[in-house]
Formats: sequence, C-alpha cells, structure tokens
Amino acid sequence: MKVLVTGGVGFIGTNLCERLLREHHDVYSIDNYSIGTEENHVEGVEYFNEDINNIHKLNIKVDLCFHLAGLSLIQPSFKNPLETFKSNTEGTQNVLEFCRKNNIKVVYAGSSSRHHNPYQSPYALYKYLGEEICKMYKETYKMKVEIARFYNVYGPKEVLYGDWAAVIGIWRKQIKEKLPITIVGDGNQRRDFTHVDDIVDGLVRIAFSNKSNSDAWELGSGKNYSINEISKLLVKKFNCDIKYIPDQNGNYRETLRKQNDALEILGWVPQKNIEEYIESL
Repeated sequence: MKVLVTGGVGFIGTNLCERLLREHHDVYSIDNYSIGTEENHVEGVEYFNEDINNIHKLNIKVDLCFHLAGLSLIQPSFKNPLETFKSNTEGTQNVLEFCRKNNIKVVYAGSSSRHHNPYQSPYALYKYLGEEICKMYKETYKMKVEIARFYNVYGPKEVLYGDWAAVIGIWRKQIKEKLPITIVGDGNQRRDFTHVDDIVDGLVRIAFSNKSNSDAWELGSGKNYSINEISKLLVKKFNCDIKYIPDQNGNYRETLRKQNDALEILGWVPQKNIEEYIESL
C-alpha cells in the first residue's frame, strides 16, 4: 500500500515509518522540519520538505494518510497560539481536504487533552477542533477517518532538546548534563505513559482494520504513575538530584485511558511499560 505520514521526521512519525517499511509499504513523508530533523530519515522513505498547509502541492497517489504533524505540547502553545492554530487546526483542515479530493483514508493523531477543559490552553483547544474537523468530514463527506487518541508517548527517538521535549526527554537531557531533574508543581500529577512502539502498533491496527469508531481509539497503557514515582526510578538508577519548580498553566492533574475499544475491538494490547524503559536507559 502507498502510505503518507505527515510529520514523518518527528518522534512518532519516524517510528511509524520504520514499521511501515518493515511491512513492505511504499512510504512518503511530508514535514516542515520545525521539530524533526534529517537525522530521523529512514532509508526507503520519500521525504517532502513542505508545510502541511501546502499539502496540495504534493503530486503523489496514496491510499492512506497518517496525520501526525502538529505542534505537540501545551507550554509552547501559550507563547505562539497563532502558529499552533495554523499547524494543529488549519493544517488538519488542509490535510483532510487533500485526502477527501484524493479518496484517501485518514488516521488522525488526537490527544488525551480532549478529556480536559479545552480552554485551558491553545494546544488543547486546537487539538479539540482538529478532532471535530475529522468527525465533520467523516459524517458530511462519508470519508474514512479514524481518530487515535494518544497518551504521554515516550520511547526511542523522543525529543530531548528545546521546547518540544516532553517530561521523559527533558529528564534524560538533564541527567546527561548532570543537572537536577525538574518536577513541575508538587509532582503528584499522574500520567498514563505509553511506549511509542505500542502507539505505532495501535495506529497500524486502526489503519488496516475495517472497524470504525464514532469517537476515537484510545491508545493509553491503562495505568498511570505520579511524576514523583517516575522521578524516584531515575534517582535510583542515575543518582541524580530533584528540583521542584512552580506549577504551569494547563498542567493536568491526571491522564488515564478512558475506554478500551482498541483492546476489545482491535485486539491491541500495550506491551511495554515506563519502568522497564527507564531501567533500559
């Protein structure tokens, strides 16, 4: 099958491209390289250095699109809400219109922020709107569109530097630089950490199934940990210090997979956990 991955040089996109190539698909990537880098290129993938808002410029025929491109974290969205809107909402609109015109099935990367107040951050609202656009295209145009809702993804190729690093990546960088690991707020907030290999497996199952979900396929491990609990695993392994910093806007108290459709209908079973990953570092 011919498959397009938006955000194909990002953390999840690169892992997905590798899986698709192993399964002998023709794989294309569109990415503007604002977060991902050429270091993530995978031999065998055809790469287009282009913003997803210009996806109409692509002159390729594909059967399936994984729409992963977007600005993926809450805190940077406060600094630049317009860019977040252009990427996460306007970009999704343009990807879906391209796919509608070319009869392409879409699997969209949603967010567990859907379960929280969407007005807490530009990121939360614009990802919420991205899901709503997907549902509109599905109902109005009868498109094949499925939403995969992600929970706190970690694993190989995670971002370690800059504004786009999530908590595990930030801590890995701090440990590498022999700095204390920083905990936002009191550290009692809980997160459903999900390994990128499990996310990719879920995406593939969603894409190549004929099953449809009226809401979204939730891809979370189904178990959450407090930030304090995870930090203690790193302290034990690396003998590092901890530094608490002030809480931040949009910092949810808990994420945890809300329903089991992916497990019960698609046979998806998360195979990896955060404790084993930290031990493997």
